Parts: sequence; structure tokens; C-alpha cells
Amino acid sequence: MWRSLREDVACVFQRDPAARSRLEVILFYPGLHAIWLHRVANWLWHHRLRLLGRGLSQFARWLTGIEIHPGATLGPRLFIDHGMGVVIGETAEVGADVTIYHGVTLGGVSLSHGKRHPTIEDNVVIGAGAKVLGAITVGENSRIGANAVVVKDVEPEAVVVGVPGKVVKRKTHPIAVDLQHDQLPDVLSDRIDLLLSRLQRVEELLRDNEEAEEAQAAQIDYMI
Repeated sequence: MWRSLREDVACVFQRDPAARSRLEVILFYPGLHAIWLHRVANWLWHHRLRLLGRGLSQFARWLTGIEIHPGATLGPRLFIDHGMGVVIGETAEVGADVTIYHGVTLGGVSLSHGKRHPTIEDNVVIGAGAKVLGAITVGENSRIGANAVVVKDVEPEAVVVGVPGKVVKRKTHPIAVDLQHDQLPDVLSDRIDLLLSRLQRVEELLRDNEEAEEAQAAQIDYMI
């Protein structure tokens, strides 16, 4: 247990340059408090003390602004930065070394029982305000852009941006601290540029064709 607590604190220093001391992290990082309280609530939930587990999760929500259902599964070294407005549903599964920013929802899209929330594999970064919905899987080392809405499976080593989320394959292998939200590709803009380029090419071909027809007509008139 102590090793796990030390790893939680250490991962904050790895991923947040604003962290100054261990005491500051322990006292003033709500994401850390939410994770620690969830571990207790999760233990209660799986030992048939579900009312107590639910009550503790609601206390954690009041204390931190982060709502994690006590049935959710959270892996080691999860880092929730800022955290306000984060919601993680009952059947969500989060792997190791995942980073989640404020306003993120790991939610469901079904009222049926059973698996209905996302599975987030190792080393995934989920940007502020992103929504990952349904019983889908986000592959390891992927990055979800800020405010993206993801409703389909994401392959490993991918970037997802936009509404609905569009997958862009990455060429380099990321690491856990590979945030760089300012360098996410603009899929919509790229497609518009491609369409404009093709339209320009079509206009050039039409213009060349018209000029060729005019030249041919002039030659025929000359011969007549």
C-alpha cells in the first residue's frame, strides 16, 4: 500500500511542472485525494458494503469535484490533473499511467446492465472536456484531444480529435508525459484544404479544356 501511495505522489511530479513539494501534492491535489478515497470506496463496494462505498464516493465528490463510481476500476499511477468535473462511471476500467484532465467524462450510452462504460488502456492521455462514451476501448499510448467526443474504439498509438472524434494515426511512439495539446492535428481544416485543392485542380482542368476547344474552333474557322 505504501508503495502505491508513493507512486501516486511521484507520478504527479512527473506530469505536473507546477508541483513544488510532496507536502503540497499530498495536501492540495484534489485528483490525488479522489483516487485515494476511491480505493477505499472500491474496497467497500467489492466487500458487499456498497452503501458505505457509495457514501464515501459522494463525500469524495463533495470534497474534490471529481465523481468516481465506487465500482470503477482504476489502474496504478493514474493522474487526474485539476480534476473539477471529471466523471468516471461504474463499469469504466482505467489502465496504468493514464492522465486525465478536468471536465472529462468516461460515461455510458445505455441503460442496460453489464459493461457500459469505456476501457482505457495504459499510457493514454485524455484532454480537458473530452467525452469517452460507451463500452468502447481506447488503445494504449493514445491521446484524446480536448473536447473530443469518442464513441467508437480507438486503436493504439492514435490521436483522436473533433466531434464526433476522428482518429489520426501517430508516427512516433509517445510517452506518458507526451501531452502537447497545442500540437493536435486539425482534421476538419485538413480536409477542407484538401477539398479546396481538388476544386482548384478541377477548375484548372476545365479552363484548359475550354481554351483547347476555343483554339480548335478558331483553327476550324480559319480553315473554312
